[in-house]
Amino acid sequence: MVKLNVIYTKTGDDGTTGLVRGPRRPKYDLRVEAYGTVDEANATIGQARIHTTSMPKIDMILGRIQNDLFDVGSDLATPGADDPDAEHPSLRVRPVQTEFLEKQIDHFNADLEPLRSFVLPGGTPLAAALHVARTVTRRAERITVELAATEDTNPEAVRYLNRLSDLLFVMARVANANGTRDVLWVPGVYGDVKK
Repeated sequence: MVKLNVIYTKTGDDGTTGLVRGPRRPKYDLRVEAYGTVDEANATIGQARIHTTSMPKIDMILGRIQNDLFDVGSDLATPGADDPDAEHPSLRVRPVQTEFLEKQIDHFNADLEPLRSFVLPGGTPLAAALHVARTVTRRAERITVELAATEDTNPEAVRYLNRLSDLLFVMARVANANGTRDVLWVPGVYGDVKK
């Protein structure tokens, strides 16, 4: 169980932060940027949940995802290889968590109106909020991919973020009356407007 009694420690006043293990790193470090952006994605999902009162199943799934995102953040905040003999192994994202997202995508996507164009972020308040969460999750994924190119990183973290952004897209369509109220992209619409 985590116990946090002291909120400020002043240890970061020099512009560094402590990871789960290893030396302190600058707050602009790519690893810190990766797990910080995962935290930002989590916060946007929290905002989206304000709009889920009429969709309790989506709210329940988003609640589980918020917990999983803490696992992703912990994973990214733990650099280096794990000691196989450690009494307490590092918290790592596992394939079963990504598989849960895939099952939800398949479930929700089955009843959606077929896409006829790209979807613009918008529609209902829940759909718009889920699109914001999707774009922040994509940014977290891009940063994590960049981190993985330079440091040992759990590849499941990248897969999880990739699937999560897909699920958030599908859920946004569900929130838009199963896609019937999606706001669709109309290419070149302003090219036809007369001055």
